[in-house]
Amino acid sequence: VNGIEIYSMKIDSKVTSRFAHNVITSRAVNRGNVPKEVFFDVELPKTAFITNFSMTIDGVTYPGTIKEKEAAKKQYEKAVSRGQTAGLVKASGRKTEKFTVSVNIKAASKVTFELTYEELLKRQFGKYEMFIKVKPKQLVKDFEIEVDIFEPQGITELEAEGTFITNELQNTIKKTFSGKKGHISFKPTLDQQRTCANCSQSVLDGDFTVKYDVKRTTPDNLQIVNGYFVHFFAPTNLPKLSKNIIFVLDTSGSMSGREMEQTKEAMLKILDDIKEDDFFNFILFDSEISTWKDTLIKATPENLDEARKFIRHISAQGMTNLHGGLMRGIDILNAAHEENLVPRRSASIIIMLTDGHPNVGVSNTQEIEKAVKKAIDGRYTLYNLGFGSGVDYGFLERMALENKGLARRIYPDSDAALQLQGFYDEVSNPMLIDVELNYPENEISDLTTNSFKHFYDGSEIVVAGRFVDSNQNHLSVDVRGEGADNALSYTTQQDAEQTAQALQEQKYIFGEYIERLWAYLTIEQLLEKRITATGEEKENLTAQALALSLMYKFVTPLTSMVVTKPEEDENEEGIADKPTEGTDIFTIVLYLRNQNITEILEISEVFFSCTSPSYHTYASPPTWYTSVDGDPHFIISVPQKKDAICFNINENPGMILNLINDPVTGITVNGELIGDKRANSDAKIRNSYFGKLGIANKHLDFKLTVTPETITIQNGDEKTGFTWLDSVTLQQAGLTLIINRKKNLVLSMGSGVSFAVVLHQVWKKHPLHQDFLGLYTLKSDKLSEQTHGLLGQFFRPIDFTILEIHPGSDPKKPDATMIVKNNELTVTRGWQKDYRRDPKHGVDIPCWFVHDNGAGLIDGVHTDYIVSSLF
Repeated sequence: VNGIEIYSMKIDSKVTSRFAHNVITSRAVNRGNVPKEVFFDVELPKTAFITNFSMTIDGVTYPGTIKEKEAAKKQYEKAVSRGQTAGLVKASGRKTEKFTVSVNIKAASKVTFELTYEELLKRQFGKYEMFIKVKPKQLVKDFEIEVDIFEPQGITELEAEGTFITNELQNTIKKTFSGKKGHISFKPTLDQQRTCANCSQSVLDGDFTVKYDVKRTTPDNLQIVNGYFVHFFAPTNLPKLSKNIIFVLDTSGSMSGREMEQTKEAMLKILDDIKEDDFFNFILFDSEISTWKDTLIKATPENLDEARKFIRHISAQGMTNLHGGLMRGIDILNAAHEENLVPRRSASIIIMLTDGHPNVGVSNTQEIEKAVKKAIDGRYTLYNLGFGSGVDYGFLERMALENKGLARRIYPDSDAALQLQGFYDEVSNPMLIDVELNYPENEISDLTTNSFKHFYDGSEIVVAGRFVDSNQNHLSVDVRGEGADNALSYTTQQDAEQTAQALQEQKYIFGEYIERLWAYLTIEQLLEKRITATGEEKENLTAQALALSLMYKFVTPLTSMVVTKPEEDENEEGIADKPTEGTDIFTIVLYLRNQNITEILEISEVFFSCTSPSYHTYASPPTWYTSVDGDPHFIISVPQKKDAICFNINENPGMILNLINDPVTGITVNGELIGDKRANSDAKIRNSYFGKLGIANKHLDFKLTVTPETITIQNGDEKTGFTWLDSVTLQQAGLTLIINRKKNLVLSMGSGVSFAVVLHQVWKKHPLHQDFLGLYTLKSDKLSEQTHGLLGQFFRPIDFTILEIHPGSDPKKPDATMIVKNNELTVTRGWQKDYRRDPKHGVDIPCWFVHDNGAGLIDGVHTDYIVSSLF
């Protein structure tokens, strides 16, 4: 493609005792006669950690080094300041993260990319699954996937499938397994890769999945290697426990339409799967709380029929009283246990689904977390499902983890109902509750989590640890749990010799795999605990996870990989980060200073230009163009009149004005005034402009500070800084920020509201003026009706009448009488500049100018909008 030929791509996976070590090697050559950019981009499972990366160009290898995130960032920023950065992107899909690196290579040069990542394969529905994303984007002469599996317990089944596998390709998947070994290879020829006989398009585009399971003669398996052990626990043939399940469903207005229909579809399918011994109930929350029944109800055929009717009639409206809904669900479970309405040996589960933020009743998320944890008190598991990108995923995840559950994002696609149902299937068959695996305390240090609220059918519990004495080679474990009929209790033993016998085929083993498995699991759990921790505890967990990430060379949310690349004799640096669901930055792209304007810039330029023609050509209301720019010139569009009203605010430099405040979405925008460099002796009123803007989203714990020099993002306690010399696209849960170098930035929030900030740069030696900012609201209809502020109050329709147009003091600008908000005002016809398309000269917008700081037009007086700080 484009003169670059990828002539070889190999994906080599070695799995030992569920721990997978994967190496992707891609080789390319520049067939052109000029230097070309080569891209290496692969998608990895979200659960994996990258452990190594290198590039070899014409025999010279450029390795990646894993560093603490802050150190990597400093090194990177240094490169940025020298104007020599290249983007290395990590973006997030549903199950995958994208790793991209690009490099310029000379004509006829060859490059080899090699990426290594590791993960522990989880068991679900009775099988371990390994997922490989296949997307070479061109025909590859030598393409191969090779998977070697070694399981000391023995392999009972092995399958491989691809979403892109045609009948013809089916025969190219070779698989064999016997005893402890399994092997899969997929090696399609060039012709087999074609979409049709003479096509140059590749059919290889999709997911390649390997699934297998192991032999289980005992409920568990212990392995000891070089001072570390791993314990796999997955008993089979246990009687199923009955479950008590409460569905707490968000039915607020934002769930209306497709989301509500998909939720109902999923609930109806789930009702088909609920077993007769189970108990269940539905709680609905919008502004009010409603329940299907006052208590938990047995899943008899009659009750299930009645529940189906109830589900079909649910509709969505109102606000989001999430706290009230959850607390009602917990109260009903508590009452059922206290009154012995449900079996003593049963599993109690709460599944909550929401698409938004709590905004009525108790809306402070920390207070909700505290109240829920206290009410559940360790007795039930809470699973939180977040529908779409508008949720506060961090809050849902913290609350679930504090109550022994987990959070899951539901993507608002056509298969959302299947996603919901799939999650229910994972937790629908509890076999044991309160499982504990106890190890001799004096023999083991650094043990991973060893107590579990529920064990579900088809899953597996994994515990790993390090021996105090690294030469110890035996271990006995006490296992306890509560089953449907009786308590489970037994002791299991293993020594290193037994494991060694099972691991004789050394060629399958990579490195110290049990030690790495222990490190992987420990880091994963430390990062999870860190989500709910605060203060000193969080610092300690962070320090431990960071130390292990660096020691074992894992790219985790605390580390980054710095890749140094050859670029026109100057080494360039790229940086790869591990994104975190719902909180961390998903994508940062910083472009070379001297590069062409990137696609992203072009996209947002179109976005600007298509919303910028002078308002009167619009038939539909241009909700986008309420703005403040220049010497605080507020422009209020009145689409139904095909006209606009404007006013100025004359205040002293240093004053901070509240522009937008929406208590429902939690969005506020404040602006700080600056003045001219010195007072203009001819002017009666001194000019003032916005020199600093603060945009905050309380629900996302996000703050953006913009000045004519810098742009600072704050997520919780973490700060990231850019300058107007950067071109940046940054995405994270619930928001996107695009910085167009030296021009403007666009911030879009999950609810759909977007703001543009325009940079005005004046001649540096100008005797009077200095650089300033303009704010434009692009989608104000996505804010709630409770929005206020100097600009925010005008997001709701406003009407006015013009009477008696007559000559004013300036012959070109007539005066008139305006009736607005029951006030009679004298106004002047004039123009204000809209600077979005042309930051230098602006576009003239005709409007009616209201004098005296907007008196009579704005609610109250302008001094009511003065606030003490930017946030």
